[in-house]
Amino acid sequence: MATENEPGRCHRRCAQEGLDVPKVPETHSDGDITRRGSVCDRHCAAINNVQGDLGCHQHHLRGHAAVSPALCCQQHSEEVCESCVVKTTLTAENAVEANKLSNNYKFGFKKWKSHITARPWEDRSEIVKELYSDLNVIRGPGGSTVTCGNVLYLLLFGWWLSLLYVLVAAGMFVTVVGVPYGRLCWDLAGYFLWPFGKVIQKTESPKSRQALDVREANTESSALLGGPTPHRWDPRCWVDEGYWQRAGTVAWLCLGYPLLALAHGLVCVTAWLLVFLIPVAKLSARTAVRVLLLPPECVRVCRLRMTEVPLDGEVILCCYRAVNPYYYKYAVDGINVFAVNLLPLVLVTLVLGYVDSHNQLTSSPVKFTLALLSIMPLSYYIGMAIASISAQSNFAVGAVVNATFGSITELTFYITALIKGSREGNRCYAEIVKSALTGTLVGCVLFVPGLCMVIGGIRHQEQRFNSRSAGVSSALLFLSVGGVFAPTLFSKVYGKLVCGECHNVTQNPLGHYLCHNCHFDLMDNNGTLYYSHVQPLVYTVSLLLPAAYLIGLFFTLKTHSHIYDIHISDCHMPGHHHSAVVHWSRWRALVILLLSTLCMSACADLATEHISPILTNSTISQYFIGVTVLAMVPELPEIVNGIQFALQNNLSLSIEIGNCIAVQVCMLQIPILVLFTIFYPTNFTLVFSDLHVYASMFSVVLMNYIFMDGKCDYFQGTVLVMVYFILLAVYFFAPSPSGC
Repeated sequence: MATENEPGRCHRRCAQEGLDVPKVPETHSDGDITRRGSVCDRHCAAINNVQGDLGCHQHHLRGHAAVSPALCCQQHSEEVCESCVVKTTLTAENAVEANKLSNNYKFGFKKWKSHITARPWEDRSEIVKELYSDLNVIRGPGGSTVTCGNVLYLLLFGWWLSLLYVLVAAGMFVTVVGVPYGRLCWDLAGYFLWPFGKVIQKTESPKSRQALDVREANTESSALLGGPTPHRWDPRCWVDEGYWQRAGTVAWLCLGYPLLALAHGLVCVTAWLLVFLIPVAKLSARTAVRVLLLPPECVRVCRLRMTEVPLDGEVILCCYRAVNPYYYKYAVDGINVFAVNLLPLVLVTLVLGYVDSHNQLTSSPVKFTLALLSIMPLSYYIGMAIASISAQSNFAVGAVVNATFGSITELTFYITALIKGSREGNRCYAEIVKSALTGTLVGCVLFVPGLCMVIGGIRHQEQRFNSRSAGVSSALLFLSVGGVFAPTLFSKVYGKLVCGECHNVTQNPLGHYLCHNCHFDLMDNNGTLYYSHVQPLVYTVSLLLPAAYLIGLFFTLKTHSHIYDIHISDCHMPGHHHSAVVHWSRWRALVILLLSTLCMSACADLATEHISPILTNSTISQYFIGVTVLAMVPELPEIVNGIQFALQNNLSLSIEIGNCIAVQVCMLQIPILVLFTIFYPTNFTLVFSDLHVYASMFSVVLMNYIFMDGKCDYFQGTVLVMVYFILLAVYFFAPSPSGC
């Protein structure tokens, strides 16, 4: 989590101390002020070196930061006060998290919000601690248990689960030997109808109680208290030697338990997939593996207000509410619960796609939808793997991994689509790829930052960002857009306009003609214009754009890295050091990265294999399908990261997410596609339609105008989002491209 030193607070402290405070330049949320090589830096450095422990303490024992503005104001001159307020300090629990936070601010590196190491339990909020707690804690008296979430449980699971327990109880009563289990099922029927405000306890069996009394009689007395030494209850005491050989237990395990375990398994899976009902999943899982395997005489169901936990008892289940809206934060081994739940979808997609090749089980549109949805969790796993490897490696390895796999999701789909179009001789696939490229560019320039501004503006009235770092990305965007569309503009100037058919509207030879399917022909005179002029220009641009990208990396990461002005805290108080417990080691992250990339290739192949019926039978323009579904679905994990950064008032990273993706589209993905066409000839040419050119250029100009002053609010974000939807409307009503 990023924190910053506030100029206003520093000014107020200086004013209270009676100091004359000069006007401090306006500071953005991530330190957008030019560094000053003055005596002030030496003063602050000296303070940080001498009072390192104090700095660590001020940041909740989680890391050392630059000296606080108030302390700087009290001990040094006005110049010191002005410099200390410009620094941005990022606190981290360990060195690995510090590397990840630092990588987030590096140009060309994937921005990742979630933790890649296990957070210390004491540093977590009470809300998060509740998510991971077991349902066996009795709390004090609270509000009513009649809530909307609990009523939803009753409608979805409670009534039929209770009815099933009643039927099983009747069956166990019929067996005679299973009467104790029948009584248990009868009690559990009332419990699962409405489990809220009730407790399931584990008590000692009578035989265990008698054996314990014998042991207590032979126990030596305490010399200090003058009585017997208190015993500690043994949780294994209920398992007597003949329990599993009882006739009632055998009847229960054969007749009652399998049916109830199956029902609870169904409830557990359903509630887990619904995410917000995970407490119900925990309730069912613990019942199936714990409660139903206990001897019936050891299980006690009672209401919460009448419950007093005895010394020889144990609380097994105690649930208060069925729905918790904060379970979207829940993670399994560092993986968000939504990504975990979507992982089986990938397996279903691959099995259906390659086993049912003749569409006997499902249709092509269904397979295309499943393949497209499977790309979302795979993008998440690829992003987390890249962040984990980069944070645990040096800069060179991190840069190589980000450059190699940073755009693998989009490139996999584009290349498979171009290969299929080349095999079928269908130019429509090349046009779809161009639409997806343009859609990604426009969406990341307008929709991603605009949506982050709107959502972040709901919590923060005005948000600031580093205009200098955003200016670097904007300059690269201008350069990349100009380079990408240079061959298109060249063909418009020197190409020959050819139309499919023309009709005379006025029936006059000199009158007006209405022409359809007009385009600039680059193959006139045996392709002289294309092969002699346009193609060399395409190759030149494809070499210059990656070179410009490398120069931008060198500028932002080496020679002018101070424009970010980021300081990562790297010390801990003695006795409070937290070692880094990474969720994924480097080798594990590498294996997951390779497997996710392989599955991504398979899903992309299935998506392109089954997109043809959608393109031919759909009444929607192929332009619209390309710029929306194919362009933005793979970017959903990045959009979620941007929203999370904006909610924490870190809009700089939200903007950088969109800008970096847009820059990579123009400076890396398109040159790679051009290079691919050299070795594998396809129908892809770097000549876009007029609609793509105008939409992209207008989007970049508008974005630079909005980001000019380094601050924004929800209104400016609304403007960007509305312009994006207007462009989508234009694509929706536009005719399909030629060749489709």
